[in-house]
Amino acid sequence: MKLVRYGNPGKEKPGLIDDNGQLRDLSAVVKDLGPDQLGDAALAKLRKLKTDKLPLVRGKPRFGSPIANVGKFIAIGLNYADHAAESGMPIPKEPVVFTKAISCIQGPNDPVMLPKNSVKSDWEVELGVVIGTRARCVSQKDALNFVAGYCVINDVSEREWQMEHGLTWDKGKGFDTFGPLGPWLVTRDEVPNPQKLAMWLDLNGKRVQNGNTKTMIFNVAKLVSYVSQLNTLMPGDVITTGTPPGVGMGMKPPVFLKKGDVMTLGIEGLGEQRQEVVPFKL
Repeated sequence: MKLVRYGNPGKEKPGLIDDNGQLRDLSAVVKDLGPDQLGDAALAKLRKLKTDKLPLVRGKPRFGSPIANVGKFIAIGLNYADHAAESGMPIPKEPVVFTKAISCIQGPNDPVMLPKNSVKSDWEVELGVVIGTRARCVSQKDALNFVAGYCVINDVSEREWQMEHGLTWDKGKGFDTFGPLGPWLVTRDEVPNPQKLAMWLDLNGKRVQNGNTKTMIFNVAKLVSYVSQLNTLMPGDVITTGTPPGVGMGMKPPVFLKKGDVMTLGIEGLGEQRQEVVPFKL
């Protein structure tokens, strides 16, 4: 299934994309698409629905984040060897784990706002993993059973705050609008192999990132298992799994986002995003 939340910010309704690519309303079936709707039993009930009987949504409404009430937004750094190289950093021996503020989460096509006085904001197309079942110290063998599904994420990053203001990457990762999710959550039954997904990002129509999840250093199962040793993963938690090469700070000379830039990005089978860059405002 492709599950979505659509409508104005803060007033999103649950929906799904049917086999014909049409948006159907789920409001009469579930109140929202959050932690309570992501377990295997809840998703099985949604799969049994006759989608052609659900109300058809006309027009082109805004998509919000496909997951409501995210509890934790956990990120993995340097998870592609060639991205580590372009960043001038060694290939990690264990996953690099940091967090993004949940307040940065937004819809897939909402504008990205530059932080105040930012001159080094950057892009990162990433595979997002959404937890469906409480996971604590799970094995790598069983880890994918705890996943509800997958989505596209742009791990927007302010490199000056990330790299030049102390040792904590979190500083540059959680600015408002820096976590576009969606357009939809694709349930894990439709993604039999998350390690075989092409991914890309264009800046102003020029391809800058072109990768595949098969080149991850630590695969999705390893990451879910590893993070579950550090803290209990709960339904609705999101893990964003790292980016392939082609980010702005790795270019020679470096290229960073400015007002009016447009990012378009996508992952095979998971949909596409588009964000225009806008200046800071309170």
